[in-house]
Amino acid sequence: MLILSESDIQKNYLMKDAISDLKQGLISKKNGLITSPHRTVIDVPKHEASALYMPSADLSQEIASVKVVSIFPENPKKGKPTTQGVLMLTDATTGEHLCMMNASYLTRLRTGALSGIATEKLAKENSRVLGVIGTGAMAFEQVIGVLEVRNMDEIKLFNRTKEKAVKFKEKLIDFGVSQDIEILENVDEVLEKADIICCATRSNEPVFNGELLKAGTHINGVGSYLPTMREVDLTTIQKASKIVVDDLAGIKEEAGELIHADRESEWSFSDIYAELSELSESDHLLRKSDEEITFFKSVGAAYFDLVVAKGIYFKLKELGIGNEMEV
Repeated sequence: MLILSESDIQKNYLMKDAISDLKQGLISKKNGLITSPHRTVIDVPKHEASALYMPSADLSQEIASVKVVSIFPENPKKGKPTTQGVLMLTDATTGEHLCMMNASYLTRLRTGALSGIATEKLAKENSRVLGVIGTGAMAFEQVIGVLEVRNMDEIKLFNRTKEKAVKFKEKLIDFGVSQDIEILENVDEVLEKADIICCATRSNEPVFNGELLKAGTHINGVGSYLPTMREVDLTTIQKASKIVVDDLAGIKEEAGELIHADRESEWSFSDIYAELSELSESDHLLRKSDEEITFFKSVGAAYFDLVVAKGIYFKLKELGIGNEMEV
């Protein structure tokens, strides 16, 4: 079995690789070549934590995967990361387990790549200012995903704890991000200035006032993944002319803001414009004008992990990277 560390993956498999592989994976999903049973979530109430088990299989390439991710919000107090994950790839012709890889970066990368694909299809082509609300672990790849598909001039950061935003800015600069980066004191300033907004928080309450959204804004929402969580408010959902989701089945069970809107307003899940895979073979910009407000909601699905994990495995194996071990 090939063992791949997070460092192995980060150095050799980039955002552009993930976006390219996911575009092909979305086409495969649309054509019925990928099976993705709904994930199992085990809650740990004592620690306000969760463990997620996510299986999937590619029927065309005959390869399967299962990813296990744990999310323990209290971990930073113990000097441990909030999110930890591993993924195993299995040959679906022989049952041989091919690879075990770290899945923490993989998860962040595929989520950022999905937002990149959605941004490419929905955000104004002349978007110049990116706003980031929440500068935690998931936010970095959100920025990189957007920068891969749009030529941004400025990045505006907001985090309730300013020190985290400062460290996030330093991380972007160290990575080589050359855009002007500003830390804002008030979330309302993000809405005032941004053409594209990325939200990556674990908030149970909306993190901004949708009334303040300017015309033409595109929003990527990736942080809330439980029915109790709500990153965006009802006003945002009602103002959005197009809402695109990554996985409709998962969205109906886990996207708190959309579940709330379906229950408490005239908005319903039938108002969702499309699942991302439905748009996979369309290269043109989907917005009809620069005035439309658009919203991409992502909760994740196992087949996204499978697609990226396959890409990682085949690329790194060809490069001779990783450790072969008998288990």
